[in-house]
Amino acid sequence: SARHRISFESQSEKQPQHIECVVCGDKSSGKHYGQFTCEGCKSFFKRSVRRNLTYTCRANRNCPIDQHHRNQCQYCRLKKCLKVGMRREAVQRGRVPPTQPHHGQFALTNGDPLHCHSYLSGYISLLLRAEPYPTSRYGSQCMQPNNIMGIENICELAARMLFSAVEWARNIPFFPDLQITDQVALLRLTWSELFVLNAAQCSMPLHVAPLLAAAGLHASPMSADRVVAFMDHIRIFQEQVEKLKALHVDSAEYSCLKAIVLFTTDACGLSDVAHVESLQEKSQCALEEYVRSQYPNQPTRFGKLLLRLPSLRTVSSSVIEQLFFVRLVGKTPIETLIRDMLLSGSSFNWPYMSIQ
Repeated sequence: SARHRISFESQSEKQPQHIECVVCGDKSSGKHYGQFTCEGCKSFFKRSVRRNLTYTCRANRNCPIDQHHRNQCQYCRLKKCLKVGMRREAVQRGRVPPTQPHHGQFALTNGDPLHCHSYLSGYISLLLRAEPYPTSRYGSQCMQPNNIMGIENICELAARMLFSAVEWARNIPFFPDLQITDQVALLRLTWSELFVLNAAQCSMPLHVAPLLAAAGLHASPMSADRVVAFMDHIRIFQEQVEKLKALHVDSAEYSCLKAIVLFTTDACGLSDVAHVESLQEKSQCALEEYVRSQYPNQPTRFGKLLLRLPSLRTVSSSVIEQLFFVRLVGKTPIETLIRDMLLSGSSFNWPYMSIQ
């Protein structure tokens, strides 16, 4: 009977080789996440679910998914994986991250994390080391919400946060290796989102009266409807900052979120979209592993952090310019300044900067 059992087992192991992948029709390597699939579709599904990736279809969401076209549309491939019955929960069950004794802030000793996964120590600690200012050095007033800052202080703080975003990008892994045109395109698109993240990270005081004064509303009165619209934009900005602060995001998480924002394939004219996308995936994966290891009692934390990112774009970049930068740079567009900063390699000696 043992011989029969061995024979039966060997036959059952061979059997999947004669079964087609239910997703693309290639030769199945066995049953994965509930269905017979090839290694390619198995890996694609696992990667998509673990990293919580979202895709877009450039056609009509009905692209052919077969052995020859499966790599052409990730959106339709994932859609078909789910349609044929591959199970997300089977992927999640497949790996339980180790819990760590250390919780809360990402501790650094000589630049290396304590009690943390070796994969994280490389990438996240490099992101953290690239921060030009520790949070407390954005200005002591920054850490005292009850202290109403003067207009000049607000504008100077805003400038430092913008400078730091560019300086940070120039020093993080992989970004300096991109073509300079790609660097400019990425920062020109994402600078306002990075600014909101920095504003939340340093608990920037957002009192409406000083903001309105900084925007020059009292010096050049607006019509009533424009003032109302402008106040709405300020409220949106304040809400985004408050929602991030309510999550008590730590410094490692902020660095990962900024990297996810920065490495976006939405920027126009990128020379290597696939490479930028892979850097965003790497940043997202690093954040996921970090959160799971540092906050094991908050299973929804990673999702909550990611869900904050799309709404950052609801904050108008032109409103941020008018609120914080008109006094410093006049009518020079922020995008122009960012390009010049990257090309010149200098952040802190703008020829444009003077308090108006």
